[in-house]
Amino acid sequence: MRNESFTASSPSPKAARAIALGLSLVLLGLAGAAQAADPRNGAKVYGERCADCHGNRGVPTMPGVPDFSRNQRLMQSDLTLVKSISIGKGMMPAFQGVLSEHDILDVIAYLRTLQ
Repeated sequence: MRNESFTASSPSPKAARAIALGLSLVLLGLAGAAQAADPRNGAKVYGERCADCHGNRGVPTMPGVPDFSRNQRLMQSDLTLVKSISIGKGMMPAFQGVLSEHDILDVIAYLRTLQ
């Protein structure tokens, strides 16, 4: 005699892939929201660490310093800017170990609001 009780079956491979993809997208979206840069914190850090040379609102106070209010050097990717800020460039000192990468990304987000 056959046992005809209900037994759960595994989803098809196609359905399993669709479920996995959906969960991955949801998790990536949540991680992205948690990692989003904060221009308000960036403005605070900029004021404390950058404004002496780069000026208030990105208008430089020294010759040879980019004018962020005119979008100078901001057409680069965030990754390129993080690298420049971390290791230093020209007269600018390295901020690796001084600022967290998150603070640097916050500063970049702030700079992008200046144009």
